[in-house]
Amino acid sequence: MQTIAPRSRIPGSGAVPRTGMAPRLWRLLLVLLAATGVFFAGAAPSSAHAALTGSDPKQGAVVDRAPDQVKLTFSEKVAMSDGSVRVLDPSGKRVDTDKTTDLGANTYGVKLRPGLPDGTFTVAYQVVSADSHPVAGAFTFSIGAPSDTKVALPDQEAGGGLVGALYDAARYFSYAGFILLVGGAAFVLGCWPRGAGARPVQRLVTAGWLTLTASTLFLLLLRAPYTGSGKLADAFDMGKLGDVLNTKTGAALVSRLLLLAAAALFIAVLFGAYVKREGPGQAAEKKDLTFGLAIGGTVVALGIAATWAMAEHASTGIQTGIAMPVDVLHLLAVATWLGGLASLLVALFRTTAVDASAVQRFSTVAFTSVVVLAATGTYQAWRQVGSWSALTGTSYGQLLLVKIGLVAVLVGIASVSRRWTGRIATEASVAPESAAAVVVEQRAKQASKQTSKNPQKKPVTVPAAGKDKDGDDTERSAQLARQQAAMDTAREKRIRDADPHRSGLRRSVLAEAGIAVVLLGVTTFLTTTEPGRTEEEAAKATSAAAAQRSGPLQLKVPFDTGGTDGKGTVQLDLDPGRSGSNTLHLYVKRPNGSAFDVPEVKVSFTNESQDVGPLPVAPDHIATGHWSANGVQVPMAGKWKIAVTVRTSDIDQITVKKNAQIG
Repeated sequence: MQTIAPRSRIPGSGAVPRTGMAPRLWRLLLVLLAATGVFFAGAAPSSAHAALTGSDPKQGAVVDRAPDQVKLTFSEKVAMSDGSVRVLDPSGKRVDTDKTTDLGANTYGVKLRPGLPDGTFTVAYQVVSADSHPVAGAFTFSIGAPSDTKVALPDQEAGGGLVGALYDAARYFSYAGFILLVGGAAFVLGCWPRGAGARPVQRLVTAGWLTLTASTLFLLLLRAPYTGSGKLADAFDMGKLGDVLNTKTGAALVSRLLLLAAAALFIAVLFGAYVKREGPGQAAEKKDLTFGLAIGGTVVALGIAATWAMAEHASTGIQTGIAMPVDVLHLLAVATWLGGLASLLVALFRTTAVDASAVQRFSTVAFTSVVVLAATGTYQAWRQVGSWSALTGTSYGQLLLVKIGLVAVLVGIASVSRRWTGRIATEASVAPESAAAVVVEQRAKQASKQTSKNPQKKPVTVPAAGKDKDGDDTERSAQLARQQAAMDTAREKRIRDADPHRSGLRRSVLAEAGIAVVLLGVTTFLTTTEPGRTEEEAAKATSAAAAQRSGPLQLKVPFDTGGTDGKGTVQLDLDPGRSGSNTLHLYVKRPNGSAFDVPEVKVSFTNESQDVGPLPVAPDHIATGHWSANGVQVPMAGKWKIAVTVRTSDIDQITVKKNAQIG
């Protein structure tokens, strides 16, 4: 039987492996974890996954009379409940009926109460996009003429703040728990059946189940405040929790909990009845049990993975019938690779029993998982990004490039692990028989030395507790037993560290695990970011809506200077009504519609959001009640405040302002 020398060397290298590398790699892992935290802490809140592409009345519009309802059009279907849209008058009082209606074609409406006063009204909305993410925004329109408004909207973005951070953290831990649970169980059944009896591996898989279960419950409770008020206290509102259960995401989370109950039974059998089937006549029975566990575990794993696919990105957009099964395969490939990697890491660091054949089998499984991961990931990237411009010009595309880079690094490190696996397979240096032989040999040598030093001394026996008449001897025997156990543990650790191939594999696998921690963080953030394809489509839809609004701008501004013949209306025409050079026409009319001249009329343009203006325009008098100016420059498209000053006598003058979208 081949044994491992305590200070064996890498063949052909002549170098003694350094056992101090493990603490350094653990420090590296902690640094990577910290970097992941900084990445998430510094990241901006995720952008909306559905965009408002149109409204009636339009943003910034001034209408002559109050509309019966406000209509909102989004780039995709959204989930909207009563109260999702609020219309507030200038004093901040709600003037809608609190009942929303699906009007079709991604358009939704809320009716307004009759008898609304003139002034500026605010429309605030908060809905949930088809891929489960909250979307919020606001705009204003005016009835009669613009006015001051006392409406104060919350600064916190939907899905942000403390609740958003907790929700994103729960998402991360749910993915991590899924990976440890599914990947760990697959590693035991497919690569290392004897590992079912290893306590460190049992604890890892059980920790995965507990993490996934706890994070799923946490997500279910946080769902209401995450998509609603943003207040943590609403997590314990049973009424709102009931509303969550009626949504697609709520149903997915409840289904996941039910499947986790089945997973608990699977774990109990895997680490219970399966471990006990080790007798000489139980090979056939264990084979049948392995087959049953493999089938049952695969069904449960498929179901749990489907709870993500049916409620997130894969469930919306193009080719959903293909995207959801592909997403399930992608998740299973990730779990098999990274979860198996974590199990192998635990086995290498915490046990001496992992054999070369198990490492070889996992190497093959990991390679297959990477191939599946690459194929499904390529399809997902095409589906979610859609174009080269979106790959580099959107947040989703940029994060995807970061993920691809991390996967490439991970595969590179994995190739190093495969080389160590090849050396292990050649020399079988991690065989459990070899490790056991070393332990037995060292114990025998120690016993021989003790006997040669004191041939008259009998072997020390540990008396049974409670049967020794001398309490001191009993305590001493227990102490000796603890010392012997500690010495055995330390000896086994020295054996593990002395094996150059095991040490090399441990270092490379630990480096893989560190990169995987960061990769999982980037992936979690990627799932909360609007896909590049939908972001570009929303931008195009918004541009199309803006193009429909652009064109010659016409405003009617009533005025009253208070003097004789001081009432009337100024009609302002701006052509072509976009950024650049425009032609301005002003028409002054009495209340009966007849044109008349006033001593002076002038206009100015101000873009407050860009701190541009006021840009004054002094039109020339053309005819009775008609003024005109050519070459009126509007520097940029946007929301402009147009101020019209009318003087009807030497002392009677008024300035009326209106907001308008130009370009």
